Amino acid sequence: MIESILQLITDPNAWIAFLTLSALEIILGIDNIIFISVIANRLPLEIREKVRQFGLMFALVTRILLLLSLSWVMGLTATLFTISDHEISGRDLILLLGGFFLIWKASKEIYTEVEVGNHDDELASVSNANPKKTMFSLFIGSIVQIGLLDIIFSLDSVITAVGMVDEISVMIAAVLASVLIMLVAAKPIGDFVHRHPSIKVLALSFLTVVGVVLIAEGMGVHIPKGYVYVAMAFSLSVELLNIRSREKKKR
Repeated sequence: MIESILQLITDPNAWIAFLTLSALEIILGIDNIIFISVIANRLPLEIREKVRQFGLMFALVTRILLLLSLSWVMGLTATLFTISDHEISGRDLILLLGGFFLIWKASKEIYTEVEVGNHDDELASVSNANPKKTMFSLFIGSIVQIGLLDIIFSLDSVITAVGMVDEISVMIAAVLASVLIMLVAAKPIGDFVHRHPSIKVLALSFLTVVGVVLIAEGMGVHIPKGYVYVAMAFSLSVELLNIRSREKKKR
Protein backbone atom coordinates (compact mmCIF):
# COMPACT_ATOMS: atom_id res chain seq x y z
CA MET A 1 0.00 0.00 0.00
CA ILE A 2 2.70 2.48 1.06
CA GLU A 3 4.92 1.40 -1.85
CA SER A 4 2.12 2.02 -4.37
CA ILE A 5 1.49 5.49 -2.90
CA LEU A 6 5.20 6.31 -3.12
CA GLN A 7 5.28 5.10 -6.72
CA LEU A 8 2.37 7.39 -7.58
CA ILE A 9 4.01 10.37 -5.84
CA THR A 10 7.28 9.87 -7.70
CA ASP A 11 5.64 9.11 -11.05
CA PRO A 12 5.70 12.21 -13.32
CA ASN A 13 2.86 10.79 -15.42
CA ALA A 14 0.65 10.66 -12.33
CA TRP A 15 1.42 14.33 -11.58
CA ILE A 16 0.64 15.34 -15.17
CA ALA A 17 -2.63 13.42 -14.99
CA PHE A 18 -3.43 15.02 -11.60
CA LEU A 19 -2.78 18.59 -12.78
CA THR A 20 -4.64 18.09 -16.07
CA LEU A 21 -7.64 16.50 -14.39
CA SER A 22 -7.70 19.15 -11.63
CA ALA A 23 -7.78 21.91 -14.24
CA LEU A 24 -10.60 20.15 -16.10
CA GLU A 25 -12.54 19.59 -12.88
CA ILE A 26 -12.29 23.30 -12.07
CA ILE A 27 -13.49 24.23 -15.57
CA LEU A 28 -16.36 21.75 -15.33
CA GLY A 29 -17.18 23.17 -11.89
CA ILE A 30 -17.60 26.77 -13.10
CA ASP A 31 -21.27 26.25 -13.96
CA ASN A 32 -21.70 24.60 -10.55
CA ILE A 33 -20.24 27.68 -8.82
CA ILE A 34 -22.49 29.98 -10.88
CA PHE A 35 -25.59 28.00 -9.93
CA ILE A 36 -24.66 27.91 -6.23
CA SER A 37 -23.92 31.66 -6.29
CA VAL A 38 -27.29 32.44 -7.89
CA ILE A 39 -29.14 30.35 -5.30
CA ALA A 40 -27.12 31.68 -2.35
CA ASN A 41 -27.42 35.35 -3.35
CA ARG A 42 -31.22 35.21 -3.01
CA LEU A 43 -30.91 34.09 0.62
CA PRO A 44 -30.52 36.17 3.81
CA LEU A 45 -26.94 37.03 4.74
CA GLU A 46 -27.16 34.84 7.86
CA ILE A 47 -27.27 31.59 5.88
CA ARG A 48 -25.79 32.62 2.53
CA GLU A 49 -22.22 31.53 3.25
CA LYS A 50 -23.36 28.26 4.88
CA VAL A 51 -25.42 27.33 1.81
CA ARG A 52 -22.50 28.16 -0.47
CA GLN A 53 -20.05 26.02 1.51
CA PHE A 54 -22.52 23.19 2.07
CA GLY A 55 -23.33 23.10 -1.64
CA LEU A 56 -19.69 22.68 -2.63
CA MET A 57 -19.07 20.10 0.10
CA PHE A 58 -22.11 18.20 -1.19
CA ALA A 59 -20.51 18.28 -4.65
CA LEU A 60 -17.27 16.91 -3.20
CA VAL A 61 -19.03 14.02 -1.41
CA THR A 62 -21.14 13.23 -4.49
CA ARG A 63 -18.13 13.07 -6.80
CA ILE A 64 -16.08 10.88 -4.45
CA LEU A 65 -19.02 8.48 -3.93
CA LEU A 66 -19.52 8.24 -7.70
CA LEU A 67 -15.80 7.58 -8.18
CA LEU A 68 -15.93 4.81 -5.59
CA SER A 69 -18.90 3.23 -7.41
CA LEU A 70 -17.45 3.25 -10.91
CA SER A 71 -19.14 -0.01 -11.88
CA TRP A 72 -22.55 1.56 -11.15
CA VAL A 73 -21.64 4.73 -13.06
CA MET A 74 -20.54 2.69 -16.07
CA GLY A 75 -23.77 0.68 -15.78
CA LEU A 76 -25.71 3.87 -16.41
CA THR A 77 -24.75 3.57 -20.08
CA ALA A 78 -27.03 0.53 -20.50
CA THR A 79 -30.16 1.18 -22.58
CA LEU A 80 -33.38 1.68 -20.61
CA PHE A 81 -35.80 2.45 -23.46
CA THR A 82 -35.88 3.83 -27.01
CA ILE A 83 -37.34 7.09 -28.37
CA SER A 84 -37.48 7.51 -32.17
CA ASP A 85 -34.74 4.95 -32.73
CA HIS A 86 -32.56 6.65 -30.11
CA GLU A 87 -31.54 4.52 -27.14
CA ILE A 88 -31.93 6.28 -23.78
CA SER A 89 -29.65 5.11 -20.98
CA GLY A 90 -29.70 5.97 -17.28
CA ARG A 91 -27.02 8.60 -17.87
CA ASP A 92 -29.03 10.13 -20.73
CA LEU A 93 -32.14 10.26 -18.56
CA ILE A 94 -30.26 12.02 -15.75
CA LEU A 95 -28.79 14.53 -18.22
CA LEU A 96 -32.22 15.21 -19.76
CA LEU A 97 -33.89 15.78 -16.40
CA GLY A 98 -31.00 17.93 -15.22
CA GLY A 99 -31.05 19.99 -18.42
CA PHE A 100 -34.79 20.68 -18.17
CA PHE A 101 -34.46 21.54 -14.47
CA LEU A 102 -31.58 23.91 -15.17
CA ILE A 103 -33.45 25.70 -17.98
CA TRP A 104 -36.56 26.01 -15.79
CA LYS A 105 -34.59 27.34 -12.82
CA ALA A 106 -32.51 29.79 -14.87
CA SER A 107 -35.57 31.06 -16.75
CA LYS A 108 -37.44 31.59 -13.49
CA GLU A 109 -34.50 33.50 -11.98
CA ILE A 110 -34.13 35.65 -15.13
CA TYR A 111 -37.83 36.52 -14.98
CA THR A 112 -37.54 37.42 -11.29
CA GLU A 113 -34.45 39.53 -11.89
CA VAL A 114 -35.74 41.36 -14.97
CA GLU A 115 -39.50 41.66 -14.42
CA VAL A 116 -40.14 41.34 -10.68
CA GLY A 117 -37.07 43.06 -9.25
CA ASN A 118 -35.43 42.71 -5.85
CA HIS A 119 -37.27 40.64 -3.24
CA ASP A 120 -35.04 41.51 -0.31
CA ASP A 121 -37.76 43.52 1.46
CA GLU A 122 -40.36 40.80 0.99
CA LEU A 123 -37.88 38.17 2.19
CA ALA A 124 -37.08 40.26 5.24
CA SER A 125 -40.77 40.62 6.13
CA VAL A 126 -41.34 36.86 5.78
CA SER A 127 -38.26 36.18 7.90
CA ASN A 128 -39.45 38.56 10.60
CA ALA A 129 -42.78 36.73 10.75
CA ASN A 130 -41.15 33.45 11.79
CA PRO A 131 -37.36 33.76 11.49
CA LYS A 132 -36.26 30.26 12.54
CA LYS A 133 -38.85 28.40 10.48
CA THR A 134 -38.26 30.56 7.40
CA MET A 135 -34.47 30.27 7.63
CA PHE A 136 -34.68 26.50 7.97
CA SER A 137 -37.09 26.10 5.05
CA LEU A 138 -34.96 28.38 2.86
CA PHE A 139 -31.81 26.48 3.81
CA ILE A 140 -33.33 23.06 3.10
CA GLY A 141 -34.96 24.20 -0.15
CA SER A 142 -31.70 25.67 -1.42
CA ILE A 143 -29.67 22.59 -0.46
CA VAL A 144 -32.16 20.30 -2.25
CA GLN A 145 -31.88 22.37 -5.45
CA ILE A 146 -28.09 22.50 -5.24
CA GLY A 147 -27.94 18.77 -4.46
CA LEU A 148 -29.97 17.87 -7.56
CA LEU A 149 -27.67 19.85 -9.82
CA ASP A 150 -24.56 18.60 -7.99
CA ILE A 151 -25.50 15.06 -9.01
CA ILE A 152 -25.78 16.11 -12.68
CA PHE A 153 -22.52 18.06 -12.69
CA SER A 154 -20.75 15.38 -10.67
CA LEU A 155 -21.82 12.67 -13.12
CA ASP A 156 -20.37 14.66 -16.01
CA SER A 157 -17.20 15.32 -14.02
CA VAL A 158 -16.71 11.68 -12.98
CA ILE A 159 -17.22 10.33 -16.49
CA THR A 160 -14.58 12.80 -17.70
CA ALA A 161 -12.22 11.65 -14.94
CA VAL A 162 -12.73 7.97 -15.79
CA GLY A 163 -11.96 8.67 -19.43
CA MET A 164 -8.68 10.41 -18.58
CA VAL A 165 -7.11 8.61 -15.62
CA ASP A 166 -6.87 4.97 -14.57
CA GLU A 167 -5.83 5.43 -10.93
CA ILE A 168 -8.77 6.03 -8.57
CA SER A 169 -6.47 7.75 -6.04
CA VAL A 170 -5.39 10.31 -8.65
CA MET A 171 -9.05 10.96 -9.52
CA ILE A 172 -10.00 11.54 -5.88
CA ALA A 173 -6.96 13.79 -5.30
CA ALA A 174 -7.86 15.89 -8.36
CA VAL A 175 -11.50 16.20 -7.22
CA LEU A 176 -10.37 17.25 -3.72
CA ALA A 177 -7.98 19.87 -5.12
CA SER A 178 -10.59 21.29 -7.52
CA VAL A 179 -13.32 21.54 -4.86
CA LEU A 180 -10.92 23.23 -2.41
CA ILE A 181 -10.09 25.83 -5.07
CA MET A 182 -13.81 26.27 -5.80
CA LEU A 183 -14.48 26.76 -2.07
CA VAL A 184 -11.99 29.64 -2.04
CA ALA A 185 -13.33 31.13 -5.28
CA ALA A 186 -17.06 30.71 -4.59
CA LYS A 187 -17.49 33.68 -2.22
CA PRO A 188 -15.68 36.34 -4.30
CA ILE A 189 -17.45 35.12 -7.45
CA GLY A 190 -20.80 35.12 -5.65
CA ASP A 191 -20.25 38.60 -4.22
CA PHE A 192 -19.20 39.96 -7.62
CA VAL A 193 -22.30 38.48 -9.27
CA HIS A 194 -24.47 39.96 -6.50
CA ARG A 195 -22.96 43.47 -6.92
CA HIS A 196 -23.52 43.51 -10.68
CA PRO A 197 -27.06 42.55 -11.80
CA SER A 198 -26.01 42.41 -15.46
CA ILE A 199 -23.42 39.74 -14.60
CA LYS A 200 -26.12 37.81 -12.76
CA VAL A 201 -28.39 37.81 -15.83
CA LEU A 202 -25.41 36.77 -17.96
CA ALA A 203 -24.61 33.95 -15.52
CA LEU A 204 -28.22 32.76 -15.66
CA SER A 205 -28.02 32.83 -19.46
CA PHE A 206 -24.90 30.65 -19.18
CA LEU A 207 -26.90 28.17 -17.10
CA THR A 208 -29.61 28.11 -19.78
CA VAL A 209 -26.96 27.25 -22.38
CA VAL A 210 -25.57 24.53 -20.11
CA GLY A 211 -29.10 23.14 -19.76
CA VAL A 212 -29.47 23.00 -23.55
CA VAL A 213 -26.10 21.22 -23.81
CA LEU A 214 -27.20 18.65 -21.20
CA ILE A 215 -30.44 17.97 -23.10
CA ALA A 216 -28.52 17.62 -26.36
CA GLU A 217 -26.08 15.18 -24.73
CA GLY A 218 -29.01 13.21 -23.35
CA MET A 219 -30.46 12.93 -26.86
CA GLY A 220 -27.15 11.74 -28.30
CA VAL A 221 -26.08 15.04 -29.88
CA HIS A 222 -22.56 15.89 -28.76
CA ILE A 223 -21.79 19.62 -28.50
CA PRO A 224 -18.06 20.27 -27.85
CA LYS A 225 -17.93 22.09 -24.53
CA GLY A 226 -14.91 24.04 -25.68
CA TYR A 227 -17.16 26.04 -28.00
CA VAL A 228 -19.57 26.76 -25.16
CA TYR A 229 -16.83 27.87 -22.76
CA VAL A 230 -15.20 30.11 -25.39
CA ALA A 231 -18.57 31.79 -26.07
CA MET A 232 -19.10 32.25 -22.32
CA ALA A 233 -15.61 33.71 -21.86
CA PHE A 234 -16.14 36.14 -24.75
CA SER A 235 -19.54 37.27 -23.42
CA LEU A 236 -18.10 37.71 -19.94
CA SER A 237 -15.14 39.77 -21.20
CA VAL A 238 -17.50 42.08 -23.13
CA GLU A 239 -19.71 42.54 -20.06
CA LEU A 240 -16.68 43.27 -17.86
CA LEU A 241 -15.67 46.00 -20.32
CA ASN A 242 -19.21 47.40 -20.09
CA ILE A 243 -19.05 47.39 -16.28
CA ARG A 244 -15.69 49.19 -16.33
CA SER A 245 -17.05 51.72 -18.82
CA ARG A 246 -20.11 52.45 -16.65
CA GLU A 247 -17.97 52.85 -13.52
CA LYS A 248 -15.62 55.32 -15.26
CA LYS A 249 -18.59 57.35 -16.49
CA LYS A 250 -19.96 57.51 -12.93
CA ARG A 251 -16.64 58.81 -11.63
